[in-house]
Amino acid sequence: MKRHLPYSTSTNPRPEPSLILPPVVACSCTQRGKKAMKGPDGHVSKYSLSWLAENSYEGKKQLTVQPRILWNSDIYTKANIPSAKWDKFMSCDDELKKFLQSYLLYGVAFVDDVPATVEATEAVTQRASLIRETTYGRMWCFTSDFSRGDTAYSQLALDRHTDTSYFQEPCGIQVFHCLKHEGTGGRTLLVDGFYAAEKLRQQSPENFELLAQTSIRHEYIENTDNHRNHMTGIGPVVNVYPWNNEVYMIRYNNYDRAVINTIPHDTVRRWYVAHRELTTELRRPENELWVKLTPGKVIFIDNWRVMHGRESFTGVRQLCGCYLTRDDILSAARCFDLQA
Repeated sequence: MKRHLPYSTSTNPRPEPSLILPPVVACSCTQRGKKAMKGPDGHVSKYSLSWLAENSYEGKKQLTVQPRILWNSDIYTKANIPSAKWDKFMSCDDELKKFLQSYLLYGVAFVDDVPATVEATEAVTQRASLIRETTYGRMWCFTSDFSRGDTAYSQLALDRHTDTSYFQEPCGIQVFHCLKHEGTGGRTLLVDGFYAAEKLRQQSPENFELLAQTSIRHEYIENTDNHRNHMTGIGPVVNVYPWNNEVYMIRYNNYDRAVINTIPHDTVRRWYVAHRELTTELRRPENELWVKLTPGKVIFIDNWRVMHGRESFTGVRQLCGCYLTRDDILSAARCFDLQA
């Protein structure tokens, strides 16, 4: 208990944890609803009963780690969520806080009126979090030139998916900014994976549990003149906290899913049935939100929750963006006293 006394600054480090837990010599209730515990070293720790209740296992399993509003196209459209504005977003903490609140609740947020340059896009992303550099670089800017071994570098339609499922820890936030498009098509598809997962849990709890308990492998192999990569990430399609069964991550990408050899043969068929049921829910037209990205509109997508895709397009389309670290955007939210 002594280790969990509140410390607010780096000048007051927590005590070193003991390898062997010492016995509590005495425990008693004090005035004003507090509990006093005395250790063998004579140190007395005092805790409010409300703190003890809140931090008990029984208390935590009743609480939501991160409040969210699950949505389909109709729910999201009717919410009429305003986009942040570039000038105010870059200079006003209240605007940043509102942006973060929308991002936490819905898993997607927009900033409008951003100058259509890579430099401005980089600046607006760093206002919210830190850039996560990957094999694709720090900031990337690409067209449909097939310069990488990825279908994103084409004019083809892309089905709903989460990115970097082949990383052991998939990237937390995906940022897109369409700098130029001279042609037709190319709308962005968004689907709330948590909404679909909860529908699956309600309709087929046994299939939900199978997807949550079964780890499978995703893989990315690239072998070109300029790039050589072989990446593998292993984990369940649906990830839940074990103490309250709250969904915290979806790892869904049919393009990158590798051979299923991490589960017994007699489980494979049942896994495919469960995955097909989740896919059916994800592909319901009422769950699809279509957005046309235009120069000046930057979208931030929670890559652990909201799937994205794209309709095919014609002409020249130039996109830039990056990945951001999940830990740092959640830290920024908590610094505004938002629950994250």
